[in-house]
Amino acid sequence: MHTLRLFAGAFLHALNNLLPIVAVVLLFQLLLGQWPENAAGMALGLLIVAAGIALFLQGLELSIFPLGKSLANQFARRGSVPILLCFGFAMGFSAVIAEPALIAVASQAELVSEGRIQALTLRLIVALSVGLVMAIGVLRIILGQGLHWYMIGGYSLVVLVTFFAPPEIVGLAYDSGGVTTNIVTVPLIAAMGIGLASSIKGRNPLMDGFGLVALAVMVPMVSVQLYGIVTYSLGTAPLPLSASDFQDTVTPSPGLRVILDLFSLLRDVTPILVVVLFFQYLVLGRALSNPVRVFFGFLLVLVGLYAFVVGLKLGLFPIGTSMAEQLIKQDRALYIYLFAFAIGFATTMAEPALIAVGHQAEQAAPGELSARAIRLVVALGVALGITLGVHRIVDGGSIHHFIIGSYLLVLLLIWFCPRNILALAFDLGGVTTSEVTVPLITALGIGLASHIEGRNVLIDGFGLIAFASIYPIVTVMIYAIAADLLFKYRRASS
Repeated sequence: MHTLRLFAGAFLHALNNLLPIVAVVLLFQLLLGQWPENAAGMALGLLIVAAGIALFLQGLELSIFPLGKSLANQFARRGSVPILLCFGFAMGFSAVIAEPALIAVASQAELVSEGRIQALTLRLIVALSVGLVMAIGVLRIILGQGLHWYMIGGYSLVVLVTFFAPPEIVGLAYDSGGVTTNIVTVPLIAAMGIGLASSIKGRNPLMDGFGLVALAVMVPMVSVQLYGIVTYSLGTAPLPLSASDFQDTVTPSPGLRVILDLFSLLRDVTPILVVVLFFQYLVLGRALSNPVRVFFGFLLVLVGLYAFVVGLKLGLFPIGTSMAEQLIKQDRALYIYLFAFAIGFATTMAEPALIAVGHQAEQAAPGELSARAIRLVVALGVALGITLGVHRIVDGGSIHHFIIGSYLLVLLLIWFCPRNILALAFDLGGVTTSEVTVPLITALGIGLASHIEGRNVLIDGFGLIAFASIYPIVTVMIYAIAADLLFKYRRASS
């Protein structure tokens, strides 16, 4: 009964978070003078998504959160830095190599670049980058070094490399950084960092525990741009690939589709599970304290993910895609900007990874941070970022100027942001582009670039995910700076 009550509460909470998406869809359908043909399907999809989020969050609490913290605690007690670094690398690589959003973006890049960019090569480069930076991030926590120096140096390098990168690769590189973290990996990485910081004397879970997600987002931006510089300087491209190379020749039956989708999700979760079990049993030589609970939690995560994806496909994605096409045909830039802002805000408020990390932050700093306030500020940042990215496509501006200017703003705000919020701010930029937002944003960008005369799909179609990752960092840091100034003012006047 207690479990059912928890699920019912999580289900109602998830349903409440999804209502803004429905409101946005209905509002713009009415503005366009149309009514959704599959309103019943959308309602059913909404209920399935809410159930999926509820199951997913319960699975996290039973398995991934305690397991990540427990492993980090055990490694910290053993005091073996090499093992900790290897664990960080293995977790980073295994989490990203099978990331569905990265696979989708890499396939799209190979298609629109006519084979010059190889999908598998791109995925390996990103996965190796994330594995390496996870090891570096673990070392940072062990040494107690401030994240701001890593961010200043790292993003300065990102901006520098962007000057020399070909325009065809810039948007893709920034998008590749934005899709390295999903609703399974973000909570586990966050739990690992917080667990490690909590186990080392003198470390603060809020200041030192967060930051791993931020590093996982940043480094692929550099490595993919370097890959693009090498690729586009070699001259001739490989033989062009036809669209048929990426299309299914046989449409599976509904029953087979369910099985294939479940196996696909199992493929995404399995590498992480293998790494966790390897280090738990073979490296630490210890059995899981409650294996039944852990595997039941993983099962809930898997079922929740499946329900989540099915609900999105059934109810929201078809309407969202058709609306994007309708807005483009209306030839009203204001409607496009309003839709970009509204859908960015609504989808972020429903993002499961953001909900999970918001709760983690609230628990790491009880009484100081509010999970709901964090989500509102992050959602505002995503909405502003997507709107700016859409304006770049509509206006035809250079992505170099927009991206470099945005990160220069981030580097400036670092100097003024309170140190205890900095790591969390950068992590929140990495949790906004997951299974909810990535497909919709990618479709919107490519759709706009395809329908606006004079736009190049490879150059202009990618990049929206990058803007959705940058501007939450900006809004969270501005919020933290404003709150800090208000606190100091009140203390001085009292």
